[in-house]
Amino acid sequence: MRAQDILPDNINQVEVNDVAVRKGTVGAFLINARLWLKPGVSAEERALTEQDIIDALPALVALGLFDFLSIRDPKLREFVAMHI
Repeated sequence: MRAQDILPDNINQVEVNDVAVRKGTVGAFLINARLWLKPGVSAEERALTEQDIIDALPALVALGLFDFLSIRDPKLREFVAMHI
């Protein structure tokens, strides 16, 4: 299966278990996770990043991401677990 088999170029989201999952959700989560873990991030930027992570969790759960992958960083893993 290839990415375009799931979401062709002309489609930007799909419904999975009654949850709208936008194209780029997993990529955005990974970028936000990296930013969340980055030392020296301002409190404002961290708060925005945390909210973006929380907002993405229903889609990531619907995709089953955490059924197959685990978060290595204990603090981020705990943060995500608190919001699932």
